[in-house]
Amino acid sequence: MKINQIIDQLEALAPRHLQESYDNAGLIVGDAKAECTGCLISLDVTEEIIEEAIKKGCNLVVAHHPIIFGGLKQLVGANYVQRTVIKAIKNNVAIYAIHTNLDNVLHGVNAMIGEKLGVGELTILRPKNPDNQDIGAGVVGYLAQAMEERDFLAFLKKEMQTGCIRHTAFLGQPIKKVALCGGSGSFLLKDAIKAGADVFITGDFKYHEFFDAEGKILIADIGHFESEQFTIPLIYRYLLEKFPTFALHFTETNTNPIKYFS
Repeated sequence: MKINQIIDQLEALAPRHLQESYDNAGLIVGDAKAECTGCLISLDVTEEIIEEAIKKGCNLVVAHHPIIFGGLKQLVGANYVQRTVIKAIKNNVAIYAIHTNLDNVLHGVNAMIGEKLGVGELTILRPKNPDNQDIGAGVVGYLAQAMEERDFLAFLKKEMQTGCIRHTAFLGQPIKKVALCGGSGSFLLKDAIKAGADVFITGDFKYHEFFDAEGKILIADIGHFESEQFTIPLIYRYLLEKFPTFALHFTETNTNPIKYFS
């Protein structure tokens, strides 16, 4: 099988034109016409990920986050990005990123978080186009049963396997309607409030942005990596359905750069 056959399926799931303007989804390194010996699926691309791909006989890494966002002016191994790209090129490992285009489809990253948490009746939180409500940022939906705030955060911490949750003050109201956005989603806070959500789950909230909840919603910041880590099984499950006999691998490398001291 050729690498471009896998790319075609990934872009059927999340077309590249749906990525944000700042993004760099698509084939970043490698020859799309090359035979694919195996595919390693990860959240990030690092030197360790490329090394893992080599050890597993994979000449394709499919990651959520692009290793390159802006232009590279040199390739001299000055930082981890350059070293990773050099290692990939030297070892004929292709790198493909499926990033904000996978964030922006209803059946993408956020649907996987909803599935983990049992949030149903999902709709897009901020549609890109009024004529297509299935494309856009974030999702909102409902728990099968309402939960008390403390119980919900304990459930959230366990299901999303996070070391801690940063949150705003409890409001003394049950959690039923849930808004969520994988990665950095603070830009959607007003949309979550407007949608009448009881809680907004995402990552990367800044200190002053927590004030913007203004007692209208519970913000639950679970971390960037933690909110997106289940993108790996999402991609794996999708590709396995398309290529049931092909060599697909979950990464065994935890690329989260943030650690929690407890």
